[in-house]
Amino acid sequence: MKSPIAAQCLLRGADYRPPRWLRNPHLQSVLSSSSSLLRRVALRRRARFVAQVTHTEVLDVDGGVRLQGFHSAQQVLPERRGLVILLHGWEGSAQSNYVVDTAAALLGAGYDVYRLNFRDHGDSHALNREPFHSCRLDEVVAAVAQVCARPGAGLRAVAGFSLGGNFALRVARAAPARGIALDYALAVCPVIDPARGLRQLERGWLYHAYFMRKWRDSLRRKQALFPELPVLRRGDRRLNMRELTRALVQRYTPFASLEAYLDGYSVAGERLACMQVPATILTAADDPVIPVADFRALRLPDCVELDIAPHGGHCAFLTGAGLRSFVGDYLLARLDARAPTPRVPLRT
Repeated sequence: MKSPIAAQCLLRGADYRPPRWLRNPHLQSVLSSSSSLLRRVALRRRARFVAQVTHTEVLDVDGGVRLQGFHSAQQVLPERRGLVILLHGWEGSAQSNYVVDTAAALLGAGYDVYRLNFRDHGDSHALNREPFHSCRLDEVVAAVAQVCARPGAGLRAVAGFSLGGNFALRVARAAPARGIALDYALAVCPVIDPARGLRQLERGWLYHAYFMRKWRDSLRRKQALFPELPVLRRGDRRLNMRELTRALVQRYTPFASLEAYLDGYSVAGERLACMQVPATILTAADDPVIPVADFRALRLPDCVELDIAPHGGHCAFLTGAGLRSFVGDYLLARLDARAPTPRVPLRT
């Protein structure tokens, strides 16, 4: 079904046309990743621009949970056009290249930005005793509610990437019942069916090795901070992603099985059919991490737009040698269609 947003003259996934040398989805995904040094160097100027207007804080949310956030106030307009909360992917952080690039685009257009770290991501491992898992939705919803409730003009939106896109959709689905004044959500290459996503990662040795290295490093850091916890036992170091996930599900979640846990954060099938917040799901047909068939099987309400670009890799959509992403302009076009005042572009 077409949404009201889709009917407007906005950027579409089909408008993303990378140069020929950037059409390989694996090259796109690697260059865009949270640890890509090449892209970090390319985005140094934009990162400095974001850092100059950012302050760090810790949010106290439900049940004594503490989450780290980074609030950046726009400086280009007398009054902000809105506030956008950005959610990173699994084992990324608020400092990931793709998050900082998007934040710079938003700030230059007059939007405030709030980059939220999930627990145990970035430098937040010491804030909570219990480790992160993907079904900890309530604390993310509570954090978004706190940030959205702060005074300030303009619309309020959430945008997420990969697992962060999955969280963004679940937050938007929960927003009306929680009284959160959320106007829009964007999910970029979100995890749809975690069970199928896990199988996809297992087939791709490069991505499996990349995420396992980052995840083990994160778990070792958690174990060092809380030595009394069985976060990463000696035998765990030999486990693959599936078996390590199963072990941690048994230790730290209420789910009876790995399969029940994966289903616990799925948004597949009809799970988004009750969405009331206008949203866009942007993905790429060549995404090597999230199967495109998962998106085509979704049952979506009229307020949710599904946009599948031919190219883009996983959360990349890089436009050229400068390693800027198409996502910033794409998101701004949809925000501007809803924001009450014209924006003043600023080169960053």
